Amino acid sequence: MLVRDALEFAPGVEDTSFMQSLLNNILKKQDELDKIIEKAAPDWPLDKISIIDRNILRIGLHELLFADRDEVPAKVAINEAIELAKTFGGENSGKFINGVLGSVYKEIGEPGKDAVPRGIKVIRELPTERLAGAVVFSRNNGDTYLALVHDVFGHWTLSKGHLNEDEQELAGVKRVIKEEIGLSVKPLEKLGQNEYIASQPDKGKIRKQVTYFLAESSFKEVKLAKGGGLDDAKWFKLSEILELNFYNDILPIVTKAINLLVSDNK
Repeated sequence: MLVRDALEFAPGVEDTSFMQSLLNNILKKQDELDKIIEKAAPDWPLDKISIIDRNILRIGLHELLFADRDEVPAKVAINEAIELAKTFGGENSGKFINGVLGSVYKEIGEPGKDAVPRGIKVIRELPTERLAGAVVFSRNNGDTYLALVHDVFGHWTLSKGHLNEDEQELAGVKRVIKEEIGLSVKPLEKLGQNEYIASQPDKGKIRKQVTYFLAESSFKEVKLAKGGGLDDAKWFKLSEILELNFYNDILPIVTKAINLLVSDNK
């Protein structure tokens, strides 16, 4: 049946061994996977979850929990499951899959979130991508606000994007913020730089360097662009910021920006 379905729905695929292996392994662990789904989604009895969503969860959980993480990093497993849900599921399937897999991901300690290759030499030999981002702020009616984005792994973080080849950072950060959250910004000063290793299915491991700026914007509606692993964007007052869930490497950037903004207000 698998070969027949592959010929019908994926005619360019000649080697179905990976699909067959994945299917066999999921069937072997189906009872275990279903128990995990029931624990991660207690408000949704298994028989009330649509067949499409149920099977996408089984695939995503199997890759998240049992696959070789060098071949299928945890975040890749989750992202692929979300994309499957958006493509084949219902209107809210993507958010539902994200919620269930995200809770399991946190429960198992967020593997791979801060992982980097061993050895500086290895890191330096990886292909490098330049990105720029910003702590975007605005002042409105006596209050200072930050514009933040929310990713599919449950964290509030900073808007950022890839720089074009030979694009200057100041010009690039204006462009990427406008494209991602619809705000025109004026970069004021550089806050710092983060570096991390990402795994992409088509490129493998990539060294990403992100330069962050403090940037001012008028207090206008934030409009999140579709795609990119983000599911929300909004303004927060400074007093609300410390209650949010940030990545460890983003928190120092945000803290530095807040200290500068508070100092300017005095």
